[in-house]
Amino acid sequence: MRIGELAATVGVTPRTVRHYHHEGLLPEPDRLANGYRDYTLRHAVALARIRRLTELGLGLAEVRDVLADDTGRDLVEVLEELDQDLARQETAIRDRRARLRALLDSDGPLPDDAPLSPELAALFARTAPPAGSPSAARDREMLALIDTGAAPEDRRRLLARLTAVVASPASMALTTEAYAVLDALAGADPADPRVDEAARRLAACVPRELLPDAIDVDQDNGLLRALYADVDPAQGEAFRRALRLLGERGA
Repeated sequence: MRIGELAATVGVTPRTVRHYHHEGLLPEPDRLANGYRDYTLRHAVALARIRRLTELGLGLAEVRDVLADDTGRDLVEVLEELDQDLARQETAIRDRRARLRALLDSDGPLPDDAPLSPELAALFARTAPPAGSPSAARDREMLALIDTGAAPEDRRRLLARLTAVVASPASMALTTEAYAVLDALAGADPADPRVDEAARRLAACVPRELLPDAIDVDQDNGLLRALYADVDPAQGEAFRRALRLLGERGA
C-alpha cells in the first residue's frame, strides 16, 4: 500500500502517518525501487491501534510506552492513569458548572469582580465595603487576585480564617477605621505623620493567624511592587511600615 491508501484505510491523513514515523510510533517500511514506501497489513494494524489509543485520550508519549517492549508500563497501567486524570477533569468541570450556576441564579446584576470562587463570593456577600472607599475596593481586588492564584487548600485555609475575622464586629470596626485613615493619605507626602497612624491601624487589622511565618518587606516581591505602584506614595509607605510592624509581631 502507498501512504495515502494506508491512511485512508485507517481513517487518518498521510500527514498523521508521517508524524507517527517522526515520533517513532510507527516504523517506516522499506521503499520500493521507485522510492515509494511499501506499507503492509501489519503497518495498517499498528496504525489502527495507535489511532484507538489516541482516541481514548492518551498522549503520544503514553502511546509510545504502551507500544514499547521494555518500558514496563502495560496498557492497563496507562489506562488506569488516564481514568484517574479524567476523574479529576470531571470534578473540575462539576465545580466550574456549580460556579456558573451560582452566578446565573444570583439576583440582580453581577458584581464587577465576578466570577469569584464560591468561598470568596460568600465572604464578600457577608461584608459590605464602606461606600466610596478606594482602599476598601482595592482590598477586595487584592483578595480576588490572591483567591485566583492560590492553591485550593491554601485558598480554603485563608478564606476560613478571613470568615472568622469578618464575623467579629470589633475586627470589622477596626478595618473600617483603617480604610478611612488610609484613604485620607491620598495625595499626602510619605513623611506625613499620619502615615505612622495608618500603618498601626493596618497592622492591627491583621490577626496573628493570618501572618506568614516570615515577612521580609525589603524582598524583591513583584506583587508588593505592583501594589506600591498602584497607590499614592504616602499610602505605599503606610503599607511598608505596616508590614514591618507585622514582621516584628510575627518574630
